[in-house]
Amino acid sequence: MGLFARLPDLKPMKIAIIGRGAIGQYVRAHLAQHDITEVAQIVRSGQEAATDPPCISDLHNLPVRPDLIVDCGGHAALAAHGPVALGLGIDVLTVSIGALADPALEAALTVAAEAGGSRLHLTSGAIGGLDALRGARAGEITKVIYTGRKPPKGWAGSPAEDVLDLDVLTKATAHFTGTARAAALAYPKNANVAAAVALAGVGFDATEVALIADPAATANIHQVHASGTFGSFDFTISGNGLPENPRSSALAAMSVVSELVERKKRIGF
Repeated sequence: MGLFARLPDLKPMKIAIIGRGAIGQYVRAHLAQHDITEVAQIVRSGQEAATDPPCISDLHNLPVRPDLIVDCGGHAALAAHGPVALGLGIDVLTVSIGALADPALEAALTVAAEAGGSRLHLTSGAIGGLDALRGARAGEITKVIYTGRKPPKGWAGSPAEDVLDLDVLTKATAHFTGTARAAALAYPKNANVAAAVALAGVGFDATEVALIADPAATANIHQVHASGTFGSFDFTISGNGLPENPRSSALAAMSVVSELVERKKRIGF
């Protein structure tokens, strides 16, 4: 029997995506070229529809068991569907890293993953360079500071509006300073990067965060400083938003697609 006769038949990777916002739509637009099939869209209750793929709000109604649930829906979506998916034994990939700042949700996800024999996977999101932070943990990290800088309109709809008049701001102004945990809990749509930095380094409570509205900024700017026994480093990423929603990071959406492709290669679909 020849080599090819011994190989298993390759099949498309099957996923279900939570959320229909800009990031979810970007991911959907790139599935076909990587032979990845969406078997269901996970939506809010009341938005169910017999479309193709079907829109469902209850994971127990999945028409086909997916190989992975992909969360592009935000913190509330991860809280609603993450424990259910993990409890069903289905791995979850999420960009909602800041949701893990909530100890109760982190515990619920952990319990569900242990019960279902599944895993929660985190994307790198809108930030890079986290491999350096993870490597530095082998020694002592003495300080990690994350600074998030956006144009004033990038903070619309966030607690920044309670602190600043974003429409008349004339100079760069911090509207939040504190820990990564406090930032992630207070800014669920704006502090996933702070959470990613925290998890890669010294944790939610030891990572310092400053969030700044800057009229001179033309992009979303992420700056990370770290120091310790390894030495020190500083890096900056200037990220573009998605055309459909400038508040959604293009790099965050791309990181989901990249992780799906890498996972497909590792598992051998």
